[in-house]
Amino acid sequence: MENQMKLTMLGTGHATVTECYNTCFVISEKDRHFMVDGGGGNAILGQLKHAGFSAGDMKEIFVTHKHMDHLLGIVWMIRVLCQQMAQGHLTEAVTIYAHDRVLDALRDMVRQLLWGKQKKWMDKAIHLVEVHDGEIRTILDRAVTFFDIQSAKEKQFGFCMELDNGEKLTCCGDEPAHPCERAYVENSRWLLHEAFCLYAQADAFSPYEKHHATVRDACELAETMGVANLVLYHTEDSNLPERKRLYREEGSRYFHGNLYIPDDLESIPL
Repeated sequence: MENQMKLTMLGTGHATVTECYNTCFVISEKDRHFMVDGGGGNAILGQLKHAGFSAGDMKEIFVTHKHMDHLLGIVWMIRVLCQQMAQGHLTEAVTIYAHDRVLDALRDMVRQLLWGKQKKWMDKAIHLVEVHDGEIRTILDRAVTFFDIQSAKEKQFGFCMELDNGEKLTCCGDEPAHPCERAYVENSRWLLHEAFCLYAQADAFSPYEKHHATVRDACELAETMGVANLVLYHTEDSNLPERKRLYREEGSRYFHGNLYIPDDLESIPL
């Protein structure tokens, strides 16, 4: 079972949560790991540790967009990875995939924030690889297609990973799936989708003003698209102990597949 593919949620919250960490996660298979986003800061290092990982385990990383709650943790990852390379603890370079605006932001922050002795290891420790809409890369020995979600807020990419037997796992980033994503979302074995709050609490949290969905919205979409397993994340944290129960109660009215509302550090077999 240790080689089974799994999803580990390092964080599950939206940008300004205080009771949990910002949404980011790791897909693992056969002792290899694919990390998606880094949350908003240094706490990413603790989340990795508590989940049983280290920064150096993450040989392939994807950053969806350059909002602070997804990007700033990556700067800390780069700092630690450069230090590990300098100390001889990291011998294999890490690849960070992202679109051009994310990579420009990372290069600028590295230039301004890292020390000279850290920066000099950047090219040896980190490979920054630009990806384009519809481009396919091999990650975890699987075909991964990156796609532009056509966000109205900030350029953002999602991805679709090929699973066994022609099945697929699709990540829509942190916005509701747009019509342009239909070919990736439809009939996904696994769909990772944001749910800012309950539909019943939309007046309190104003998700639509922030270009986000509610639990009901995400579940209705997944039902319509023939999704088998739906994972909800990027949520509010006002009642974290009851979030799982409340979200499942609302969501199960609209989605009849397997519904997951993970907590931080929870792992789900894929």
